Amino acid sequence: MRDPGLSEAIRAVGGVSELARQIGISQPSVSNWSRVPAERVLAIEALSGVHRAILRPDLYREAVMSADTDEIDAARAQEYALLARLLLRAPDADFLSRLARLRGDASPLGLAHLALADAAARSRVEKVEHEFFALFIGMGRGELLPYGSYYLTGFLHERPLARLREDLAAFGIARTEDVAEPEDHAGILCEIMAGLCSGAFPAPAGADRTLFEKHMAPWIGRFFADLERAEAADFYRSVGTVGRILIALESEAFAMPS
Repeated sequence: MRDPGLSEAIRAVGGVSELARQIGISQPSVSNWSRVPAERVLAIEALSGVHRAILRPDLYREAVMSADTDEIDAARAQEYALLARLLLRAPDADFLSRLARLRGDASPLGLAHLALADAAARSRVEKVEHEFFALFIGMGRGELLPYGSYYLTGFLHERPLARLREDLAAFGIARTEDVAEPEDHAGILCEIMAGLCSGAFPAPAGADRTLFEKHMAPWIGRFFADLERAEAADFYRSVGTVGRILIALESEAFAMPS
């Protein structure tokens, strides 16, 4: 017997066949559901307009955020620091082991964490190092160029990098001499965001929003989506998913009225 949330979604989209067609699976698969699978909730919410709390009330509950703002910023800092670490260098055996113990929940980011943990658990250091090289370094260049200037203009070291440096200087943030990559590298931007969110960088209030909206939002979501689809990506496909979802969440949060 179908639960009410699934039945409502089926009615909203026009039947089992139509729901199956829109999410790209077979009709018998949907017919065999008694409730919406956890990994399909968000897609079906978007297609049907039926809220996730109705589709799966056991996983999603309407609640008002009661966490302290500092706790939220600390969580944001952790997410950005994780992405920075993975985008700037390949994980070693110890870090892969710790990633394999990541926990998650039924939220989009929680599910992405679980997928990343699974990818880490089945990965070998040598393979991930080779993957990192193919993606970001390569013989001449990697499959992806994780730089804001490239995504926005098609070239490296262009005006977007100069504008970023102007804002970082206003924040009192400067690149250290031992950092080879330009500041518009996706990993460095995530590292700076981690420092701003955690308070490690004594920048003016709202600096994280300025950095995100001016120098990350216009392109970095596309980069993470490209990473999910990259030919050389296996372990890093899950990294791309975490990044894409985090950027979407940040965009939604900054778009909310103050």
